[in-house]
Amino acid sequence: MRTATVKRTTGETQIELTLNLDGSGKCEVENPIGFFDHMLRSFCKHGLFDLRGSIKGDLEVDQHHTIEDTGIVLGECFRKALGDCAGIHRAGFFICPMDETLAQVSVDFGGRPYLVCNSALTGVPLVSVSGGKESSFQTDCFEDFWQGFANSALCNLHIDVIRGRSDHHKMEACFKASGRAIRAAVEPDARRAGAIPSTKGVIV
Repeated sequence: MRTATVKRTTGETQIELTLNLDGSGKCEVENPIGFFDHMLRSFCKHGLFDLRGSIKGDLEVDQHHTIEDTGIVLGECFRKALGDCAGIHRAGFFICPMDETLAQVSVDFGGRPYLVCNSALTGVPLVSVSGGKESSFQTDCFEDFWQGFANSALCNLHIDVIRGRSDHHKMEACFKASGRAIRAAVEPDARRAGAIPSTKGVIV
């Protein structure tokens, strides 16, 4: 099975995730940030990845460390689960419409990390209320998550919001498109017959 477990413990965060590339879209992660939990669930549902574990961090400071480090851990899970990348498609692309928003994501697990993120977010936190308690999501951490992911997964990742109004819709469309694009990239390619998808003969 193409699975991986990664733990990251620092003075700022304690994160442990287990990823199954060939899952059914289940996300069972203890996540203290409501909107972030919603995004990870969308990513797994559309990518058909199973993800479980727990996320803890110094939210008394802000959400940056927790969200960025989760991206780092998730990216490392993908890198470990893919191994030498033998037999996969390697690259994937998806365009996702969500109401007024249209987002596109391209990814290449070619061994060289690079992120281009044109999300067109306002930078204004999303605020929600549950049980009389107010919570929020720092939208400026969206790019931090994907930067951490790309760096650890060793992939090129291009995220572009083509148009949109709602920051919620922009981010959710990007997470859904990322799930679908990454799913396309990591799925086995029957015609490749287990070969490394590179003229170099190795993904480095």
